[in-house]
Amino acid sequence: MNTIDIIETRVRGFIADIQHPNQKKKINSNDLEIQLRKLMDDYFEMDGYELFYHAIETLQVEGQLIPIKNNQYNGRTPALALYYWVNIKDQADKWDRLEMMKLSDQFNFSFYERHPEWQMKDEWDRIQNVYTFLKSSQEREVVSFEERSLELFGHEKFLLDADSFPDGKGFLARIGISEEQLKMVNYGEPFVYWMKQGKELKDIQRVLIVENLSFFHTSIKLLVENKLDYEPELIIYGEGTKIERSFSFFFRMFPPKSYLFYYVGDLDAAGYGIIIRLIEKFPDCCIQPALKIYRKMLECLEQKNGQKQGQTQNIKYRDLFLQWFTEEEQAVLMQLWQANKRIPQEVLTIETWRRWQ
Repeated sequence: MNTIDIIETRVRGFIADIQHPNQKKKINSNDLEIQLRKLMDDYFEMDGYELFYHAIETLQVEGQLIPIKNNQYNGRTPALALYYWVNIKDQADKWDRLEMMKLSDQFNFSFYERHPEWQMKDEWDRIQNVYTFLKSSQEREVVSFEERSLELFGHEKFLLDADSFPDGKGFLARIGISEEQLKMVNYGEPFVYWMKQGKELKDIQRVLIVENLSFFHTSIKLLVENKLDYEPELIIYGEGTKIERSFSFFFRMFPPKSYLFYYVGDLDAAGYGIIIRLIEKFPDCCIQPALKIYRKMLECLEQKNGQKQGQTQNIKYRDLFLQWFTEEEQAVLMQLWQANKRIPQEVLTIETWRRWQ
């Protein structure tokens, strides 16, 4: 047996030991290599990492390993993903075709015909639970994802937490069943808001969403004093990226009609991403940057500071955000970006606001 066979055989052995018949497992490629080095005294002499790399690539091509694409790597050259999913073991026992035919009035089993590795007992049990539900679904009420997931699959996070329940990801697509058929909805998270004094729900037309808590309170003070740009009837505390999950909750609380949403956040990569994703996720809503407030922030350029650690600098979001501004303003924003600087929303205080009165 040559050296590459030894390395690959060892790696295959490790993978086989942790493979599960019903659930994908997660491995760390660095940990796997460390185990290999402990077992082989001549690992470095045989250029073991190069052989280890090829073994992982081979298993990936075969579909035994799936890299987890989260921009984390093992720090070696050539690089490997830091984490991989270990696919489930192939099983000899497949589903009874007669039983599948009995349920075919509700399900299309073509996916499972193409991917027999998914013909697992746990998957079949879940399908039977759904089938039983569908038979009486017209008598059921609409509930949350979590409530229906607990009822049908034994855990409230089965359909929502792909890390803890990898089988839950794509389950509805595999069986060709919609959320509506299971009478469940993914409720938006509640948010903190402030309504202008003297206004009623029917009066709301303009809504200001602010990213940070400090400016949320400042905005309330300015609104009370009738000094806030756009004169919104409602101010929402976006709470950073949480607004992307909670925005849909707005339409459960307020009367259905056309609203004008203004958004203002930090002038940084994260802030650009939040508003652009909101616009993309809710194309039927009129959402736009609160340019008057952003321009006040640009006048506080001297208070710029460094970009936060770990922020993803997405050029697409940057360019889509910048197109709302004049060429002169875009030049200033590009200078900030290139210098890795930002303007936090907290430059806008009750005191600094006086310069624009």
